[in-house]
Amino acid sequence: MQKGVIAAISTPPGKGGVALIRVSGAGAIEISERLFRPISGKRITDYPERTQIYGYVICNGERTDDGMLAYFPAPRSYTGEEMVELSCHGGTLITRTVLEELFALGALPAEPGEFTRRAFLSGKLDLTEAEAIATILDARTSEQLKLGSLPARRALKDRIGEIRSGLVRVLGSVLARVDYPEEDLGELTDEEVISELSAIRDELASLIATYRTGRAINEGIPTVIIGKPNVGKSTLYNALVGRDAAIVTDIAGTTRDLLESEAQLGRVLLRLTDTAGLRAEGDASEVERIGIDRARERAREAELLFALFDLSRPATREDREIISFLRECKGAKICLLNKSDAPGGAFFDCELLPDIFDYTYTCSAKCAGGELIEKLGAAVDSLFTDERISSSSDAVVASARQHGALTRALGFIDTAIAAYGMGIPADAAASDIELAVGAIGETDGRSVSEEVVADIFSRFCVGK
Repeated sequence: MQKGVIAAISTPPGKGGVALIRVSGAGAIEISERLFRPISGKRITDYPERTQIYGYVICNGERTDDGMLAYFPAPRSYTGEEMVELSCHGGTLITRTVLEELFALGALPAEPGEFTRRAFLSGKLDLTEAEAIATILDARTSEQLKLGSLPARRALKDRIGEIRSGLVRVLGSVLARVDYPEEDLGELTDEEVISELSAIRDELASLIATYRTGRAINEGIPTVIIGKPNVGKSTLYNALVGRDAAIVTDIAGTTRDLLESEAQLGRVLLRLTDTAGLRAEGDASEVERIGIDRARERAREAELLFALFDLSRPATREDREIISFLRECKGAKICLLNKSDAPGGAFFDCELLPDIFDYTYTCSAKCAGGELIEKLGAAVDSLFTDERISSSSDAVVASARQHGALTRALGFIDTAIAAYGMGIPADAAASDIELAVGAIGETDGRSVSEEVVADIFSRFCVGK
């Protein structure tokens, strides 16, 4: 990371009403005073901190624009350093001109995520909070916004902190007894250590279990729509994504390749794939066969499958082959008996359907309105989330990094408990408890490598 003053445009590039330019680092206020002149003639620091000041922006010795400026002295700023936020008009050229003037005055171009990284290094937030901010910046669904909200990220920070504090207390007692066996300095007996560790282990396991919900909301569930040609797959796909993303015709084989999009269903983010209709290779063109091979490969990898069958027609060879193929797929399965609105009634023999489906619904995909989407949302929520968890206020593990660190900590605690149970000397158990404390410290950044920190903040945009 760079040292010194950094500057960047924090609003999206392009034409807009207002652009926000951030400056941070020791000397940020001094540089800004050479760029910005309050209309009153006073100095910036003659005004109270955090106050919007109206004035002129001076570039190359001339009044280039007018705008508003607020300054934040260290440590009372987002980064914990001296910081200035300048709002000017949002044209592409004017913002670039102002930024180049700041560089000429001695500021350095900010790297992606550098403002938030400086906030982390200043102790303004930990890595779990930084990742929650990244969730907000990248949010595609309303549930992701809740997951990154201030109450949710504070809840996770507090719960991890409580677990770590409990482990540190147990470790201190164990080490005191190891280092001074004759002084009886440890607060806890061996039985009490096992009891305390078991309680902490249960609390940690409960927190780890929230990753099932956090992952479904934040990272998404690979989902595939599968069925024979012209069964309504693309119609369902369009209904789920909320737009005409796939071409829909009565011609079998319209979709020949994979179509991919993201969609919120219930609380879950679906990483959704529409596929070519599965049918016998002899009945398909060369292009279709490639699409069918890709469809099968993606279905095998999926964690959720929507399997469509045409209720208005008798079951065909393709239907039976699809049912056989679905037995090979490990993902959760929802069966949709489509075209229930077709004239003539139902002809499909539902008794052919094996007991491999988590849910089965009769529907009309072309009329897939609120009722069907609501049913599917409830089904997906029950399959991939804990409905008792509030994504806006509860502690939820939402990243694979956090989950990995906490899982390692759980393993070390289990080893420590086992060591006590086998009568292994306490210093061996103390080593495992210490490793558990270190693993938990990786979640909030207390004991994490520089490479991990750099990777997390590299995913932020410039100016954040």
